[in-house]
Amino acid sequence: MTYTPVVLSFSLASALLLSACGTSTPSSISLPSASAQAAADTGQALRSEPVRWKRDKPGCKRECPRIEVDSLAFPQDEKLTALVDHALAMMTGLESNVQPTYLSIAEFEAYYWRTAKPRYAVVLKAELKHQQGPITVLTLSSYQFTGGAHGIPATQYLNWDRGAQRVLGLADVLEPGRGPQFVQALARAHKRWLEDNRDYQDNPTRYAELWPFSPSDNYALAKDGITVKYDAYAIAPYSHGEPELTIPYTELTGILKPAYLPAR
Repeated sequence: MTYTPVVLSFSLASALLLSACGTSTPSSISLPSASAQAAADTGQALRSEPVRWKRDKPGCKRECPRIEVDSLAFPQDEKLTALVDHALAMMTGLESNVQPTYLSIAEFEAYYWRTAKPRYAVVLKAELKHQQGPITVLTLSSYQFTGGAHGIPATQYLNWDRGAQRVLGLADVLEPGRGPQFVQALARAHKRWLEDNRDYQDNPTRYAELWPFSPSDNYALAKDGITVKYDAYAIAPYSHGEPELTIPYTELTGILKPAYLPAR
């Protein structure tokens, strides 16, 4: 089985989870979350509980496939708990050109034990990155080893509006028509990032040819600015991991909707 990295588009995830698009989703997705709404209204931080386990393939004795989960559940917010579980499952490797047959980590586990080869490994993780008012920001990550020199990492940010009970896509937080200005600010952040990139400094022309700048909508409303994450190999070689660019909020006045700028 050949795996390729898949980073979930959360506009797609929210459509899958929060509407009836012909897919079967957990029943808790459609339930109102009164406790989450109350917490959002009062500005309280959302309480989380760890979900941690490690398992080898049942019955396996040597070089066993393995799954490790280090995730979060949110007792006050059933929708967010289900969304995180679903999103992590969708960040697993998929057979080329084949739609996943699972919607949750539990369903992925059953699929994985049927298909994984010896020594394969999958690690799924969810972390709280930032909470501010009704906004909870999570970092979701996966790491898959299917042989070879190294595994395949992937990271996706999730910006969750607890009051509205929905994922905030990049278009939701930008002022209308300000997408080009956001990309320009991101390009400036990329330029600053290159200043500390020794591979770029050694041969700027060659590096720019091999690893040109490109925009990304994998963003997080972080403490000091908007953080944008890139896949390995997207704008840098594998040795640089998953590059991360930050645009300070001071550069986003007039670009970001006032509701998402920190209070002065």
